[in-house]
Order: sequence, then C-alpha cells, then structure tokens
Amino acid sequence: MKVIVNIQLKEGVLDPQGKAVHHALSALSFNEVNDVRIGKQIILQVNEGNEQDIKAKVANMCEELLANTVIENYEIELA
Repeated sequence: MKVIVNIQLKEGVLDPQGKAVHHALSALSFNEVNDVRIGKQIILQVNEGNEQDIKAKVANMCEELLANTVIENYEIELA
C-alpha cells in the first residue's frame, strides 16, 4: 500500500525558505501570492497490515524519525 506523509512547519514557526520563495515570486511580479510555506512529502510503500495498523505504524515513524514534532505537523494519507 502506498502511504503519503505531508509534513509542514507549525503555524507561527519561521519559514525562511518560504520567505525567500515569496520574495522571489514578488520580484518576478507574481504579486497575488500573499504567503509561501515550504513543506516536504514522503512516500512510503508498505507491504503488510490493515489500514488502521499501517496508519499507526507510520504515525510512529513520524514521531520517532520523519517529522520534528516540536516544530512540524504531519498528515498521513493512504493511497
């Protein structure tokens, strides 16, 4: 089963990469963009288990390794 994990910085955490992209977009006259937040996406292929077990295992992976839960939120999607 394909599992998609989307990780974003928590609201209120400074995103210097997002600010740099926002500045570059403004310099290119894309002035309709109000804010940019940069995140990451991790795609896992998991071979065994039911959906509930897989979500629990991937959440554990996020808590222990994939996300810095002090400053990041994550969402798990089964595809």
